[in-house]
Amino acid sequence: MEKHTPISIRLYWWTTLHTAAVKAHELRNKNKAELVKILDEQKQQLANIRVQKVAGGRSQEIGEARKNVARVLTVINQTQREQLRLFYQKKRFTPLDLRVKKTRAMRRALTPFEKSKKTVREQKKLAHFPLRKYAVKA
Repeated sequence: MEKHTPISIRLYWWTTLHTAAVKAHELRNKNKAELVKILDEQKQQLANIRVQKVAGGRSQEIGEARKNVARVLTVINQTQREQLRLFYQKKRFTPLDLRVKKTRAMRRALTPFEKSKKTVREQKKLAHFPLRKYAVKA
């Protein structure tokens, strides 16, 4: 049997009982395959913690494990939407879920081009009756 020093016991206890929080900024540098692999690992870890909880322990770590899974899924979804936005950037139409949300009224408002359009009657009126200019004495 190995002889454990207090530090090695502490390290062993920490590694066996604690799940390290996954950092989102570290995940953003990885590609899709790596992210899916990490997601599978995190889900497996969550399943193990759930089994251990039933057996009578480690109930506090379920929250952290669930958050880790959520972080990985969030990064996957964000990168996927980013790629789709780049793909549809030069296209004429973009899917509804990629469009800017704003408000309903703002989405239905006239575009600057539509606002600047004038009817035939208005064009004639402006041509025949231009605005008068007045000089004011100082």
